[in-house]
Amino acid sequence: MTFSWKRVNAIFQKDFKDFSRNMAVSIVIFLPLIMAAVYSRMGVDSIQGHFMTINMTFAMVGTYVQCCLIAEEKEKNTLRGLTLSPASTLEIFGGKSLLSFVLTIIIIFFSAFLSEYRPANITIVAVAIILSSLFYIGIGTLLGLVAKSVMESSVIVLPVIGIFSIGSFVTEWSEKYPMLKVVEYMPNVQLIDLAEKVEAGAGFAEVFSNIGIISVWVVVVCLLTVYVFKKRMTD
Repeated sequence: MTFSWKRVNAIFQKDFKDFSRNMAVSIVIFLPLIMAAVYSRMGVDSIQGHFMTINMTFAMVGTYVQCCLIAEEKEKNTLRGLTLSPASTLEIFGGKSLLSFVLTIIIIFFSAFLSEYRPANITIVAVAIILSSLFYIGIGTLLGLVAKSVMESSVIVLPVIGIFSIGSFVTEWSEKYPMLKVVEYMPNVQLIDLAEKVEAGAGFAEVFSNIGIISVWVVVVCLLTVYVFKKRMTD
């Protein structure tokens, strides 16, 4: 079976209609924009400040919205129907993730605009942001598959929002508590580290390890999501 953009687009359009009708979910996309605007008025101009907003966008839009959309499909029992359709697993995941991906990139763009963040090398930062988006959307899909309802999905995603939005500040304690050094390998921390290197004039060679670590996170969460999807849909 060949990959069909027509089937992906059909799933995307259905998700867009569901998303636009659900105000409880769609309203969260404005929170990072409000935060970015407030930070700009406060004169916050550090990489940590800019990327707290960006990481919040990943968690609130990429993960939360995706999690709720998947959980809603499960609750309506339409996700199982997709598995019985001609659409392949890749097409299902592609269609179900496309809306969250587009929204995440748009909100990050406008958040950066509002907070006046201008990366020294936009290409490197863009690549890292795209990879990070895939990770957070994968987490959202995974949690949505695990959740039994939309209400439950909005609860189990809260730790992710806390860990990946604010968790980067834990690195300040890593010297005092060596056990926390593992936090330095989290994708949100790697993204901030990459951005700081870019501002210092680093090129792709200098940030290759950061991109590599984020890519490993993406692969792991995607494999785990596919495994859970196939298991849940065949139970």
